[in-house]
Formats: sequence, structure tokens, C-alpha cells
Amino acid sequence: MIQLSPTTIAPPFARYAHGVIAEASGKMIALSGQLGLAPDKTVPESAEAQARICLDNIDAILAEAGASRRDILRLNAYVTDRAHLAAYMAARDAWLVDMHTLPASTLMIVAGFAKPEFVVEVEALAMLPNTR
Repeated sequence: MIQLSPTTIAPPFARYAHGVIAEASGKMIALSGQLGLAPDKTVPESAEAQARICLDNIDAILAEAGASRRDILRLNAYVTDRAHLAAYMAARDAWLVDMHTLPASTLMIVAGFAKPEFVVEVEALAMLPNTR
């Protein structure tokens, strides 16, 4: 993947790329939005803990496909309140800390999810190279 961050526009607001180029010879992996639901069916109260679960789920789904977070082209994240932005971004930035090429990213504030205890949802789009 090649990260796109033109010097003629403002740099990314946080830890993401303005755009990403991926070779089209791979298989696309579209991940459904992941909620902060732990394997034991509990939902932590904090947005950061929910975001960590979302990102851990993404790791597990990608692993099942033979991919990893390094194959992510785009992350879309949704939070239910502006107050949750920093917590989500802290979890995301920690998750991406070792990434040399960052994914494109969108972060939106939404009215809510299927259940009111959920405050974060994250979905991803990845490319699995044919070499795997």
C-alpha cells in the first residue's frame, strides 16, 4: 500500500492517511461494523474500552481471512457523542502505533446504535494480496 498525504493540503487531523493506493490484484475484505461487545457478552461503559473491543474484533476477522491490520485500506468509526472522540482516537492510535502505512479514515458522530449501551462502532475495508 502507498499512503497519500499531499503537501499541498493540510496534513491529516490525526493518525490516518488522506488516501491509500492498493494493488488491485488482491481480494477485498469488507468488515461489518464492530461494536464494543466482549466475548462474554458484556459491554464496558467507557468508549475507549469499547473501541479496543471493536479493534480486537477487526483483528480476529482479518486473521480468519489470512490478513492483518496492515492490510486495512480504510477505517470508518462512529461514536454517539463528541465526548467519545478522544477515547476512540486513543484506542485507534495505540492500535495503529506500529503501522508504517496508515489507512484512510472517517470518524463520525451519530445519534446511536441498536442498543443504547453501545457508544462506538468501527468498520473496515482491507485488501488481501493474492500472495497469501
